[in-house]
Amino acid sequence: MVAASVAFFSCQKAGGDADVDVIPVLKVPREVEGAAGGSQFIKVAAVGAWTLTVDYKGGQSGWIAFNKTSDSGNASVDMTIEPNESEDPRVASLVLKTAKHSVTKEITQLGKTTAATSGWLELPAFEPSSRLFFGTHSMDGGAYVSQEKSGVRNWSFYYDKDAYVSWWVAYPLNRGLRGNGSRSDNWQATDPLLPAGDVCDLSGGSYGGGWTRGHQIPSADRLDYDANVSTFYPTNMTPQDYDLNCYIWAYLEDQVRTYSFNSDTLYVCTGADIRNSYSWSGDRGGHKAKVPTHYYKALLRKKGSDYSAVGYYMPHTSSIANDDFRNYVCSISELESYTGIDFFANLPALLGKEKAQAIEEANPSETLKNW
Repeated sequence: MVAASVAFFSCQKAGGDADVDVIPVLKVPREVEGAAGGSQFIKVAAVGAWTLTVDYKGGQSGWIAFNKTSDSGNASVDMTIEPNESEDPRVASLVLKTAKHSVTKEITQLGKTTAATSGWLELPAFEPSSRLFFGTHSMDGGAYVSQEKSGVRNWSFYYDKDAYVSWWVAYPLNRGLRGNGSRSDNWQATDPLLPAGDVCDLSGGSYGGGWTRGHQIPSADRLDYDANVSTFYPTNMTPQDYDLNCYIWAYLEDQVRTYSFNSDTLYVCTGADIRNSYSWSGDRGGHKAKVPTHYYKALLRKKGSDYSAVGYYMPHTSSIANDDFRNYVCSISELESYTGIDFFANLPALLGKEKAQAIEEANPSETLKNW
């Protein structure tokens, strides 16, 4: 930015600010902010004096603040965004003005989405906070704002900024959503929805301490290139035992895809249980990540007008690597008791409380006979 700015602004006219006829540059690292809000440094590259203001869209205003709104020349400005208590996204334009030019950058802040209002069947109940970040990716790997703006949703995650892993990743799966292509192995240093400092940079190698980079949404569940690259974001990774990752867990992932091919849509929530973990990975990218004690999957199958569900919950240990994953099947109600999480929180609104409860309590062995 600085080198480009110097070259770009070298054509400045003599005679002071009044004669400057150079287009300024405004760089915003994250143009989509989560509902919890936060701060980021935006960059101003300008010749002469400039001002920075906000043009709010819709009914809400005053939710963006700068540590300075005017200066001269190049500068770094601390922008703070307040939490969004509304369920709806809100939009504003940052306006940078010099004597002769004006440039804008649009900022979108996501709404305080909850499972009770989103309607997406794959989501558990959750409560975002300053520590626990909820986000959803679009199929191009960026931030999902709405179906009108973003198209089909890709995957959602509930990320623990202290543990440096996501509690869970949730997504819909069928042949069409899987797409076509191959594994990119394009490991990413960051997730575009979070500051770089909030994640482990896994682009150069796996977690220290011998742990592999274990996907929560498998690479093979999203094969279109951009969607596949997003599965290599660090928010989708956990420090996972090599043997578990390559054997029993991989076999379960293959089986889940088979289930999805025999469904209209399979709604998947994959999780890492870290509540009682006291183990940490080695350092990678300046952070250590908490090592899960268990992994789980909650699966909700839609076939025509019928819904059915099963869960899997297994200890995170190499000693079960060669076990049959079917030994770890359970009902959704049992999985909820193991994890403390309310899965498929939107199902009662769709089917009614009694029918949803019957699906979650159903004998998983009997359910799987029809899958």
